[in-house]
Amino acid sequence: QVQLVESGGGSVQAGGSLRLSCVASGYTISNMCMGWFRQAPGKDREGVAYIDNNGDTSYADSVKGRFTISKDNAKNTLYLLMNSLEPEDTAMYYCATDQACGDIWYDDGDLHFEPDSRGQGTQVTVSS
Repeated sequence: QVQLVESGGGSVQAGGSLRLSCVASGYTISNMCMGWFRQAPGKDREGVAYIDNNGDTSYADSVKGRFTISKDNAKNTLYLLMNSLEPEDTAMYYCATDQACGDIWYDDGDLHFEPDSRGQGTQVTVSS
């Protein structure tokens, strides 16, 4: 059973940056497909970024060019570097595993993948 613990969220002003971390235990992430999704109150879950077991990355159109997903296999940690933050990025952010490395797809610029486990989330609040 993979356990995921996110950290690094906080409150920033628009234009600022944050780096989210997700430490995994119970499984080695080096060959695992993983991603980040977010959910704001009253809104549907939204895929943000995804990294497959080859290290290839995918992003939602809304964050492309601003967010970067990466893995540090030595630390068994997934990261999400978020630059040029906007108030619309305000949400609870979750890291997730996709152990089957299933399909990812886009729907009108929105990124979709099917997570099989996730952490407890870390809150990101961006003020204008």
